[in-house]
Amino acid sequence: MKVDPITFAVIKSGLDSIADEMAYTVVRIARSEIVKDVMDFSAAICAGDGQMVAQAKTIAQHLGAIPEAMQSVLSKFGDDLHDGDVVILNDPYHGGMHLPDIFMFVPIFHGGKRRAFAVVICHHTDVGGRVPGSNASDSTEIYQEGLRIPPLKLYDRGVLNTTLETMIKINVRVPDRVWGDLSAQFAAAQVGKRGLDKLMQRYGADDVDTYMQELLDYAERLTRQEIKTWPRGTYRFTDYIDDDGFSDTPIPINVAITVRDDGTLYVDYTGSSPQVKGALNSTLSFTHSLTYLSVRCVLARDIPNNVGMFRCVEVKAPEASVLNPVMPGPCAARALTGYRVFDCMLGALAKIVPDKVPAAGEGGNSVICISGLRPNRQPFIIVDMICGAWGGRPDKDGLEAVTNASQNLSNMPVEVMEAEHPVRIEDYGFVTDSCGAGRWRGGVGIRRSYRILAPEALLQMRTDRVKFRPYGLAGGEPGGPSRNAMEVAGVWRDLPGKITTTVEQGTLIVHEQAGAGGFGDPLTRDPDHVREDLIDGKISAAFAARHYAVLFADRQAVDFAGTERLRAERAAATREA
Repeated sequence: MKVDPITFAVIKSGLDSIADEMAYTVVRIARSEIVKDVMDFSAAICAGDGQMVAQAKTIAQHLGAIPEAMQSVLSKFGDDLHDGDVVILNDPYHGGMHLPDIFMFVPIFHGGKRRAFAVVICHHTDVGGRVPGSNASDSTEIYQEGLRIPPLKLYDRGVLNTTLETMIKINVRVPDRVWGDLSAQFAAAQVGKRGLDKLMQRYGADDVDTYMQELLDYAERLTRQEIKTWPRGTYRFTDYIDDDGFSDTPIPINVAITVRDDGTLYVDYTGSSPQVKGALNSTLSFTHSLTYLSVRCVLARDIPNNVGMFRCVEVKAPEASVLNPVMPGPCAARALTGYRVFDCMLGALAKIVPDKVPAAGEGGNSVICISGLRPNRQPFIIVDMICGAWGGRPDKDGLEAVTNASQNLSNMPVEVMEAEHPVRIEDYGFVTDSCGAGRWRGGVGIRRSYRILAPEALLQMRTDRVKFRPYGLAGGEPGGPSRNAMEVAGVWRDLPGKITTTVEQGTLIVHEQAGAGGFGDPLTRDPDHVREDLIDGKISAAFAARHYAVLFADRQAVDFAGTERLRAERAAATREA
């Protein structure tokens, strides 16, 4: 069949719109804050052979893991998939990522033949295990982390598997929320099914399938074409996670990206840390996903987001490493490692396409989980994922209070958290002087504090970038470090980055997220931009003098003569050094 470019564009847009409508459905129906407010979920469409052809504007970290999860489904069921079937899985050792992320696959048939899949992934508030939220970084084996679900049919030819339903509900602490979010996934998949039915009725199922395959080939061609313009060679970068919470040993992530003549990349993680004791191990599907999305971030915007682009990236992650664990390695907090893979990949890509890569962001969202019992003995679970700051960019400042570039999350509204749970947010703002200085500064970090109102609660924290601050690029300085603290009856103490501990009523918990790195020489920053940052409270006058050599006559006026003299002195000292 000859491919018509207009029909190709219409079907491509149709698939994208259907995927986005699936995502909107999840937001409208979901029960938990982590899905409907934080928006930790994803939606996609796969062709009948399982290849992902379109994805919604949702969590990029999830979407690149779909191919391996899909392969697990197809390997398990083969031709035993029928109209009305719904398959779920969350097991990291069956293509999943970590147990709270439950995949749902709905095969779509037309004319008696399987033509597509609707796929929806949600991060669930709880899936059982030793701690509420099922997301602790201090678990030491997968068996502690919750209910493992290999590929299983939740619906078989339209009939609910009540045994699986019962098993899920009895193993989680908040079954109404978990089942409500699963129901939202199911509803979103039905929206995808109806949209695809309409598309196939209009253009013909066989033609839609042909255009899906062409869409994959088109993405591959564009990706290869762009990579062929990159300088050949191997480019290396290393970044670190502070520790796994059990020892002070840093966890290195090492990458070598080789640009090949054929327009493909070879990404080798040899030299990265062996598998760790704590739950920071990233499953291979998740490592692949972060690798793909890192490359996607520096490609042209008009390249479709599908498996065709993935074909151009070959990944090697040594077995039994922190990026490819073996059983029974824990991985509940694997997102932190994924963020560091993203930072590491961008560090290497900055050597290939320096005009397209910003300095390091905050290091990924911080997870503050607070749980306990209400006076009526009903459980509450807060899973707060704090989104922070982007690094300085080649032509503009970094942003703050926004999603990490590898996600598409939102900070949970204070009003929602306080209305739903026994906690009071007493501080939510910027951390002054936390930005990395540069010609283009990094975004400042976020501070959030939580006053415990329940009689007792369990606190879990998964934070990082205390020891290894977000790097700057092109002479920019690193961002400020992360910090955790707790106040009980007027007495303050610092907390480690990763901890699970009981806290009593009235305790104040404070988290300060790291700021982002700067881009370019700080001494070349426009003094008027420094003044704007001072007025906005993002930096202090002392920070301006120390990092930018900018002096102020008062808060509203730059001392240009003093600034010029101080900058000349700094430049001379640098030349002599």
